[in-house]
Amino acid sequence: MRRNQAEKTVADIIFLNGHIATVNNKQPFVSSIAIKGGIFIAVGNNDDSLSYKGDNTKIIDLNGRIVIPGLNDSHIHIIRAGLYYNLELRWDGVPFLTEALNRIKEQSQRTPNPQWIRVVGGWSELQFKEKRMPTIEEIERNANNIPAFILHLYHCAMINKKTIEAAGYNKDTPNPTGAEFEHDRSGNLTGLITAKPAATILYQTLAKGPKLSYDEQINSTRQFMSELNRFGITSAIDAGGGFQNYPDDYRVISDLAKEGLLTVRIAYNLFTQRPKQELEDFTNWIKMVKPGDGDDFYRMNGAGEMLVFSAADWENTLEPRPDLVNEMESELKGVVKVLVENRWPFRIHATYNESITRFLNVFEEVNKEIPFDGLRWFFDHAETISEDNIQRVKKLGGGIAIQDRLAFQGEYFIQRYGKDISENSPPIKKIIEMGVPLGAGTDATRVSTYNPWISLYWLVTGKSVGGTTLRSKYNCLDRMEALRLYTIGSAWFSGEQGKKGSIEVGKFADLSVLSEDYFSINDEKIKDIESVLTIVGGQVVYAADDFKDLAPQTLPIKPSWSPVAIFGGYYNKKSVIFSSGANNSKTSHKNNHNEKSLVKEETVSSTLHLENQIDTNLQLPNFSDIYQNTNKISNISRGFCPCCDDFFSF
Repeated sequence: MRRNQAEKTVADIIFLNGHIATVNNKQPFVSSIAIKGGIFIAVGNNDDSLSYKGDNTKIIDLNGRIVIPGLNDSHIHIIRAGLYYNLELRWDGVPFLTEALNRIKEQSQRTPNPQWIRVVGGWSELQFKEKRMPTIEEIERNANNIPAFILHLYHCAMINKKTIEAAGYNKDTPNPTGAEFEHDRSGNLTGLITAKPAATILYQTLAKGPKLSYDEQINSTRQFMSELNRFGITSAIDAGGGFQNYPDDYRVISDLAKEGLLTVRIAYNLFTQRPKQELEDFTNWIKMVKPGDGDDFYRMNGAGEMLVFSAADWENTLEPRPDLVNEMESELKGVVKVLVENRWPFRIHATYNESITRFLNVFEEVNKEIPFDGLRWFFDHAETISEDNIQRVKKLGGGIAIQDRLAFQGEYFIQRYGKDISENSPPIKKIIEMGVPLGAGTDATRVSTYNPWISLYWLVTGKSVGGTTLRSKYNCLDRMEALRLYTIGSAWFSGEQGKKGSIEVGKFADLSVLSEDYFSINDEKIKDIESVLTIVGGQVVYAADDFKDLAPQTLPIKPSWSPVAIFGGYYNKKSVIFSSGANNSKTSHKNNHNEKSLVKEETVSSTLHLENQIDTNLQLPNFSDIYQNTNKISNISRGFCPCCDDFFSF
């Protein structure tokens, strides 16, 4: 609507000629928006927005591109991941095991002593063309005497001899509780550490590696936020994490917030750090900080995802579901009572319905003594929650935050629990139909990738990164439904649904202009979507392609040897990595297959390969056989050429 010129408010930015998905049911799509002071002031057609045009207003022609509200990951470990991002070599999205191994080889030439090569989450062996795991021998050979740590799902870590030495392990090191060190026939450690099912030892081993300096952690966190902005992420709810102590390990993110350098809005939860001393942890923190402290870019959100360690139902689907100890209820009740008394919102990790039933028993008991009375609380994950328990969650005013963890280990979930259960895990449609608040996320970075488009692909198609159909058609979402979970749906989990999550007048001007038409492209192409322009609070935080001239100044990566400086983060199809000296031209490379320019693939027994479409009768590989250099792996006989997209023989 036109306004009197004398009353005119002048916009900072106006976007014209777009296909803008507002996620507002009253006005689903518009063509134009205007922004002032970091807030949407007009949402409608071109004329609506142009009525706010002034002499200094920046006009951006979208030329029909899709615009969405900024994405909000309701469960990500952004603070911890930021501290380590520049240290880590990412396999996220890498389509070939040969290239993944070659990245280790390339990085081994740059990583200085005593630093490690770290591959920490974001991948599954089923994403590889070769459909198999690397072997310990391959890691040893490509790491070139540099410590290497490779984390696989929640199941295991593969480390080479240098890492065994650096971690202080030897053949006499006892097995940790709930985990196992593998030994060869001579009693020596092979380098395979398996969670059975507790992943604690995997993270404890990783924590033995060197850290970055404070200045490098500042840089690393900024680089990670920029990488999230690359995919349209503008908000995140941090779920805390092991070895993430408050306030010490929050210094970097807090200092960046004070300097106004955050490019992702962060609401953070506090995760207990000391088994059997959880009540003391939260009692101390209640005296130090309270929910809501901070501002619209960095604010305290409550407790969790770990409330008591006895309630940890490890999500390692390669091992049987753990039974929680008998004392769990009393320990959990003590903590939840204190949280409710002090009006602290909370979240709790809960994978299995069996655990959820027991947790709800505790919550209902506490509610009788101290009413929740609208206190925001929610379950994280809830892959196998039942309809009865969804109803109990609703009655207590709770929510459920789901992530695409099964996109990375769903094949193993099917093998253990069956296809019928998998088709309804998690029961996304039922949760929506029953009116329980539902948000989406990734649980990145130690298992799932942080790329939200992999999660959105999983929500829409029900498929894993390996292409296996995991969920029933009924339990998959249409694209707008999925987008709602990642925007306005996730905003509920920090109590900010009135401020963000949709493109509406008066809300934060957080948005993403997409590289592809999310609403019409082929399902498989959803995984390739990126943002070409990301705006947070009216400010450009990421720009590429047609909008590259708007991009903020590039921040040099520290340290200079960081894997991120060479490979970036999530896989970029334009930068396939070959051994040093390899010719990257597809045409010339086809004519120059040789041992120096390609990483050879071990010929693996067919029993170790995974089919693209899994069924409940498929015999998945024995991991002990895969990781050891046993006689099941024969002599080197063929390789895979990424640029030719084909195998070849030597």
